[in-house]
Amino acid sequence: MPHYLDDAQRDDILRLRAGFTGRTEWPTWLLLIGVYSAWPALLLLSPRLGVWPTTALMIPLTVLWMSLQHELLHGHPTRHLWLNKLLGYAPFAVWYPYTLYRDSHLLHHRDEDLTIPDLDPESRYLSRLSWEETGAFMRLLRWLDKTPPGRLLFGVPLALGSLIVDESRRLLRGERQAWFMWSTHGFFLLLMFVFIERYSALSSLHYLLLITVPALAISMVRSYYEHRPSEQPQQRTVINEASWPWRWLFLNLNLHLVHHDLPGLAWYQIPAVYSARREEWLARSGGFLVSGYAELFRRHSFAPIDSPQHPSA
Repeated sequence: MPHYLDDAQRDDILRLRAGFTGRTEWPTWLLLIGVYSAWPALLLLSPRLGVWPTTALMIPLTVLWMSLQHELLHGHPTRHLWLNKLLGYAPFAVWYPYTLYRDSHLLHHRDEDLTIPDLDPESRYLSRLSWEETGAFMRLLRWLDKTPPGRLLFGVPLALGSLIVDESRRLLRGERQAWFMWSTHGFFLLLMFVFIERYSALSSLHYLLLITVPALAISMVRSYYEHRPSEQPQQRTVINEASWPWRWLFLNLNLHLVHHDLPGLAWYQIPAVYSARREEWLARSGGFLVSGYAELFRRHSFAPIDSPQHPSA
């Protein structure tokens, strides 16, 4: 556990982990069973439900699946990496193989590198050199990406563009791990698309463009202002006191500083740890507090929240 926790905080966390819920991880198991049951059920029922009601239900289900994959890579509901990988490997969200997401996200948890381009794999900031080499059109997209509506519209193309460039380089270099990962992911994607085409009222293209792309865009609302540049690493991560629908979809990752400080804490334990010491968490964050995602839309839909260029990189 982090060294800055006092004895009372350590005891509270140990008590949560030692309780029945902490030992069994039944909330995460229940969610896994729910998603793995709801995904095929919705598709099988889609001829009766209709294409668009099915689409409306599948989008939040896919967002929830991505949040569950995040729990799995952090060691929930089991401590067995191979089992969590097996549980999280289903390509419901299409774009990111589980192992690619796992490896890059764990690198992102080096808090001393947070937000720094080329060191933090999830940084949305550019270094001074990269900014100078960026053309006018891409600069415009980067500025738009710094508004919530822009993140919804352009966040996915920007992220997938970087993904394609980076992974193409690895494949062209002949990296065996990359070839094996993408071949395995592609095989399971093919099986999934065959199921969609054969047993649902949706087409594979509809699922790809009108379910997974909007789901990825919604997940990027969460990451829109999760981190900011700061001299102190602990002041780079937000506390967003979002309302319950967002908390459920994102599995409490809106309380992001708590997660970064205690990455082994399960999603259902985060609110209790935060509420017990709210003022201490706010002080640790340097006042990096957002009252909800609506606040970000209200204040920054027409005014970028900060610069795409990192102030010191």
